[in-house]
Order: sequence, then C-alpha cells, then structure tokens
Amino acid sequence: MKREKTQWKDFLETISVLQWVLSFLLLGVSCMILLASLMFTSLWPIATLYFIWLARDWQTPEKGGRRTTYVRKWRVWEHLRDYFPIKLVKTAELNPNKNYILGCHPHGIMSAGAFTCFSTDSCGFPEMFPGIRPTLAILAGLFKIPLFRDYIMSAGLCPVSKPSLMHLLSQSGKGNAVVIVIGGAAESLASSPGVNTVVMKERKGFVRVALEFGADLVPVYSFGENELFRQVIFSEGSVGRKLQDLFKKIMGFAPCLFVGERLAWLPYRTPITAVVGSPISVPKRALPTEEEVDHFHGLYMEALAKLFHEHKASCGLSESHELRII
Repeated sequence: MKREKTQWKDFLETISVLQWVLSFLLLGVSCMILLASLMFTSLWPIATLYFIWLARDWQTPEKGGRRTTYVRKWRVWEHLRDYFPIKLVKTAELNPNKNYILGCHPHGIMSAGAFTCFSTDSCGFPEMFPGIRPTLAILAGLFKIPLFRDYIMSAGLCPVSKPSLMHLLSQSGKGNAVVIVIGGAAESLASSPGVNTVVMKERKGFVRVALEFGADLVPVYSFGENELFRQVIFSEGSVGRKLQDLFKKIMGFAPCLFVGERLAWLPYRTPITAVVGSPISVPKRALPTEEEVDHFHGLYMEALAKLFHEHKASCGLSESHELRII
C-alpha cells in the first residue's frame, strides 16, 4: 500500500526541485556576476587567485572532469527524484569490459530524466549496472563559466566535445558510459506535452565517434520528459522562432518560453521513466566510412523506435502514440 507523503516530505521535494530549476536557469549567470563584482571590492584578491587557478585548470573538463561521489549522493537528489517521481529501467546487461555511448531522448526543457538518472546516484544506476561509470556530456560552453563549471564537474558532467569524448572512451579504461542527449537545443524547441518527437535523422556525429573508439551504442528513452512544462511553440518562419534559432546559433542553446505549475517555475509532477535499451555492437574503425556511419545510424534509429513502442504502454502512453523522428 502506497504511503501518503507528509507535508514535510512534500516541502523538501518542492525545495529540492526549485533549487534545481533555479540552478539550471540562473546559477551560471549568478556565478559570473559574483566574480565580476568581487573584482571591485576589497575581496578582489580572492577573485584574482581564482582566475589564476582557472587558467591552470582550463583543460580539466575535457580530461574527465572532477567527479565527486559525495555530490552525486546528496540527499537533495533523492527528493528531486521523488517529486515526479523519476525511475530508471534496465532492459539488458552492460558489460563493464566495454565502453558505451548512451543516446538519451527526448531533451525536454531541462533533461530532468537524464540528469537525475546519470549525474546522480539517486535512481540506482551503480547498483543496476555494476562496473559502469556514467558521464552526462553537455554543452561545452557551460564549462567556461567560472565557479559554475566546478559545480557541474563535481556531479560528473563533462563537455560534449571531441577531446572530452576521446578521453572518456580511450584514456579512462573500460566501463565508461558517455550519455549524450542527442537532440540538443533543436529538440528542446519541440518539447510539448503529448508530443514524442526526436531530432535524429541528421545527428550522426555520435555514431562516428562510437565507430572511431569501438563504443557500443545504447538508446535511452525518457518517457514523461516532455510533460514537465507547457511551452510556447512558435511556428516555423515566425519572428519568435527566427529569434530562437538565431540565439541557438550564437549561444549553442535555445531560449524556451515555458511555464510549470506552482509559481510557474516548478515542473508538473509527472512521472518520468528512463528506459535503457539493449546495446548495439559497434566495431572499431579508425576512419569510418560514410556507409558505415549511415548503417549504424540506421540500426540505432530502429532500436530507438523499437524501445519506444515496446515500453510506451507500461510508461503511461496509449498504444496509438507514435514516435516521430525528424
């Protein structure tokens, strides 16, 4: 029998989610403002010393980062998980003697499923996949933000750049699982309740990397990710969409206009189920051909569609729901 949540538990979950949303939206900007402000106070030596250290530490994100188990096990992430709640589902074993690229879909507004399942230990990834070390790879520009970069590195996040992926898949031993939200900013603009659209047809770079390093491909679908916020969707060709696309081209991410429930900041309490599919065996090719890339890209899209249709009913969707791949 399911126990009722106490008011205190509900409060802790709400505060945990609020700090996560505010961190996602404002923490990077706040860190830059803080350090810039310190330079004009009597505390300027602290900021100066940090910038000197930052110059020496600049390449750390692309060399595996600086993961801290303590941060990944923070109790706040358990409350974040329980708010929705978020669940991780395993469908196949992952061999700790191999490396993997996990493609996570869809992006949603904030990738709550990907972050909670793969950048925290709250959903039980270490117990579910023993010997596998997940690393969520995100926008490289975020690791150029002072202080903020150190915070996200502590949770095990790394840049989704070629040097970073090369390090994780060739210089960090075996048992590495690099998690990439394939659709990125373009997919976030399609995030809307009731919509299951993934941007994939022209996204082949992750397949090429998988071939170069012989990393098996694993599709992941986060059911419920698109239900967390109500987004204002601008039609193609509209002024709003053109501004979003321009911002995305310059900054690397798209500004989404969205609202949640309470205070408009909080996401809706919609369950998220991240289903990890079966690995697709990928050979190692130093110089993969376009035909090889297209072949394994096709296999990946087929596996993703199969994963979606096999689990959609058990994850709250009707049998009539379709996965749209664009």
